[in-house]
Amino acid sequence: MEKIDARSLKDEALHERRRQVIRLHKRGVEPAQIAQVTELSDTAVKKIIRLYETGGAAGLKPGRRGRRAGDKRSLSEEQELRLQRLICDKRPEQLKMDFALWNRSAVSQLIEQECG
Repeated sequence: MEKIDARSLKDEALHERRRQVIRLHKRGVEPAQIAQVTELSDTAVKKIIRLYETGGAAGLKPGRRGRRAGDKRSLSEEQELRLQRLICDKRPEQLKMDFALWNRSAVSQLIEQECG
């Protein structure tokens, strides 16, 4: 039986799996057996139990996933907009670059040239 990656579950499904894990845990079922029944990894089961023990039922609710908007940006919004305008309005050769069309290398060079 293949294990399910809990990260790939939707929030509702993840919450229901977590509640199922806690129901089994309260009945005294071992984490390894819970993992088999729920098709989650042992690590995921132990993490869910730890979440419940530290935060109660509220700790089982899934939090926000992924990176926050604007987190760890290399360029500011203004720099991005300026670069986008340049790319849309001009070809690389018009900006004295050695490329005929925009590609990854050309954009990378433009970023280095305009933003340092």
